[in-house]
Amino acid sequence: MIDFHTHTPLRHAGTWLGGADFGAAEFLGFMDSAGIDAAVLLAHDGLFNATPESNDELAEFVRTDRSRMVGFGTVNPRHAGAVAETERCFGDLGLGGLKLHPWLQGFSMHEGVLDPICEVITEAGGILLSHDGTPPYATPSQIAALARRHPGLPVVLGHGGLHDCWREALAVTTETPNLYLCICGTPPYAARHILANAPRGKVLFGTDAGLSDKVSQDYAVARVAEIDGWGITPEQREDMLEHNPRALLWGRLR
Repeated sequence: MIDFHTHTPLRHAGTWLGGADFGAAEFLGFMDSAGIDAAVLLAHDGLFNATPESNDELAEFVRTDRSRMVGFGTVNPRHAGAVAETERCFGDLGLGGLKLHPWLQGFSMHEGVLDPICEVITEAGGILLSHDGTPPYATPSQIAALARRHPGLPVVLGHGGLHDCWREALAVTTETPNLYLCICGTPPYAARHILANAPRGKVLFGTDAGLSDKVSQDYAVARVAEIDGWGITPEQREDMLEHNPRALLWGRLR
């Protein structure tokens, strides 16, 4: 299975959102314990303070095993140099995508500063993943509007709408050809409904691993085990955990 939403450790940002420090070898050990073959790792410190150094550290982390880990860097689109840093993420650092967090980073998905960044990602053949599910800055409809402005760019709703916006997430994913939905923090009853009604090829799965105060990431292991209780078909499970993410990450797992 492929986990499409995990994090490197938070080491520098002074924030309420802490967690254990861990290295790449320890994270691979967690993946083995949960039956995760490969994972998308998202910049963590960079979501609070988007610096080139945070992307450097992410790239170094995933470089440990590029066959199992794909890194998504981050920028704050309002910062000077955001476009150049996006280019560096895909060029010098060899990352596979970009993660944006409009709620934490404090911008609107409707801002024009995002367009040149999306153009760079599209040209690089990368993926854009955005936090969603927390109004007012991170609703699925706002992210879908950005996806429609850039139809050649795969855009992923990082949390499938969470508890409050999952119906909206399903609706806009159905209506937007280049929009995908990651079930990550989405409640089980919503996950069942999404998998039963979403277009085939559009649903991914993520644990949000990396946030725990335990290196073993026990809550993420539990989220994988939770899938067995969703009451979904073997075909839905295989699509979500294997076929859909591999198709989206084609060429990024080495």
